[in-house]
Amino acid sequence: MSIEEVRAEQLAELFHHYHQVLGPGESWEQLPQQEKNRLIAATHLALMDLASTARERENSRRYFAKPGEAEWGC
Repeated sequence: MSIEEVRAEQLAELFHHYHQVLGPGESWEQLPQQEKNRLIAATHLALMDLASTARERENSRRYFAKPGEAEWGC
């Protein structure tokens, strides 16, 4: 699964779940909708940031030959 295929709501719910496991708190279903929306928005921004970082890495590598493909000599 790529970053683009992850829904922000799924990831926000997972973050909340693991946060709850590490300490006391409300379940995802008991959270007020405003808090859920805030977590989903923050997660969406994080996913966009991760996706853009991954694209930048791919773009920076496209100018380099893969192992065994480089032509030597000028």
